[in-house]
Amino acid sequence: MNKQVADLPLLDDFKKLPQENISEFREKGHTLVKDVLSAGEIASYRPVIVEAADRYNTEKRKLDDRDTYGKAFLQIMNLWRVDDDVKKFVLGKRMAKIAADLMGVENVRIYHDQALFKEPSGGPPFNKFENFTDEDWTQAFELTLKSFARLSRSVLPYMKAAGSGRIINIISGSVKSVLSNSVLSTSMRMGVVGMAKLLADELGPYHITVNNVAPGMILTDRLKHTLPKDADPEQALKDRAKNIPLGRIGKPEELAALVAFLASGQAAYISGTTIQVDGGANRGIL
Repeated sequence: MNKQVADLPLLDDFKKLPQENISEFREKGHTLVKDVLSAGEIASYRPVIVEAADRYNTEKRKLDDRDTYGKAFLQIMNLWRVDDDVKKFVLGKRMAKIAADLMGVENVRIYHDQALFKEPSGGPPFNKFENFTDEDWTQAFELTLKSFARLSRSVLPYMKAAGSGRIINIISGSVKSVLSNSVLSTSMRMGVVGMAKLLADELGPYHITVNNVAPGMILTDRLKHTLPKDADPEQALKDRAKNIPLGRIGKPEELAALVAFLASGQAAYISGTTIQVDGGANRGIL
């Protein structure tokens, strides 16, 4: 067992749940509880859990050799049994109290902890249409369209059984405003848009909503790595933001806020749509 036990914040204080959360959970079987962890607590525990999941991951098969669920997620079970840092998080009394209050019981017992990771894939390369081979098109399909279909198919049995659910695809602003040399990415992401629209029809009777989020320029590490190495980073970011009406590049939490809303009960009547998060950069009317 890893006995590092970093200087991590305690999670043993209790949080009083709003009655609407408890009522929604008992009626629908799910609810969105906000602000369970502070930004500082998330920042402290995220690298610990990610590092432990990476260290104890035993999945070595290639993607094509896995079953449907294995292709959708990397799953690592019971990290708390082998890592004291993770144990401090998993056995935090705050989360236990929330679970107990939702279910209306005095105590809860952990069956297992489960870390699920969607493996990063980036996106298809940029180039002119005539420079891409059949293999490039096949890889773009596997990476950008088939992966969305595979993941949606893997969660549907559970959502149907629950009587509701949310499928939220993170795509790209290129589906609304074409980017030069993005023929692979745009073609496949447009396929995701079409699939989401059809799924919204098929899954509506099960109270499952399907939507797309199309981010514009968001300040992620990937964006930072594309800045000229010999340029001042702040000035380079300002130059990138010149054509954005809000005059700046978006923050990851601003994108996350829309996803959290679409996942909530308040968005139960929103389905089959594509919403941009781009500071007004797209100049299209529709």
